[in-house]
Amino acid sequence: MHVLRTPDHRFADLPGYPYTPRYHEVGEGLRLHYLDEGPADAPVVLMMHGQPSWSYLYRRMIPPVVHAGSRVLAPDLIGFGRSDKPADRNAYTYENHVAWMLEWLDARDLSDVVLFCQDWGGLIGLRLVAARPDLFAGVIAGNTGLPDGQGMSDAVASWIRFSQAVPELPIGGILQGASGRTLTDAEVAAYDAPFPDETYKAGARAFPLLIPLTPEHASVAENKAAWAVLERWTKPFVTCFSDADPITAGGERVFQTRVPGCADQPHRTIAGGGHFLQEDAPTELAEMIIELRRRV
Repeated sequence: MHVLRTPDHRFADLPGYPYTPRYHEVGEGLRLHYLDEGPADAPVVLMMHGQPSWSYLYRRMIPPVVHAGSRVLAPDLIGFGRSDKPADRNAYTYENHVAWMLEWLDARDLSDVVLFCQDWGGLIGLRLVAARPDLFAGVIAGNTGLPDGQGMSDAVASWIRFSQAVPELPIGGILQGASGRTLTDAEVAAYDAPFPDETYKAGARAFPLLIPLTPEHASVAENKAAWAVLERWTKPFVTCFSDADPITAGGERVFQTRVPGCADQPHRTIAGGGHFLQEDAPTELAEMIIELRRRV
């Protein structure tokens, strides 16, 4: 497997991201990057990003959560951030990503984890919850889902067409366009940093086609099995969806209807939030995590 590794200098002096890189090898020699902030014996919060972002997305949420007494783990999915990037798109399957993240997670020797997940961070993170339900104490899901072949909206279909047809995938531009706030030029550049050129974007290109939206997609059966676990989940499950995200609009109702742990939880709608709600409401989201972490 031909694997690309973004040069370290691309990550020098990124605004608001002073964190020490850590690495763990998964699969067939793939280096996975993650952040590990806060006391080693503190209650754990796992923050999982989606496509085409990376752990930089959580830079403004990590400090208040750590300050409140938690340990924060924020990995970069394979193909993103400082993690290795297989050049062959065929290496990127939904099941590979779940397996890689499970391997990394199991090696951490954790307990009573609270998961915060968004976008593909939910598609993969909720599979982790289903695979290791005793490991997790609670979930906060924002602007995400767990598709199992029920079809797609016009907004999702449009995103898929764009992601496959555009000659150069504008990673920083995508983050800007799908956030409610205006990012600085330096922040946009930070989202571009992991991808020196198009050869590094195989994962970013592959992900939209991996969403199991139709019965013919791979991973439909696996997601149905995950839903069977979540439909018995009685631990706290909180939703925080934006009011201005066409991609995941209405997705909170699916969780609130199907997951017993959603009952009587302080669900929120993020006012004025785009798809990348971490850019739009980091303080509000951090407060949600702190509140949940205190009661589980």
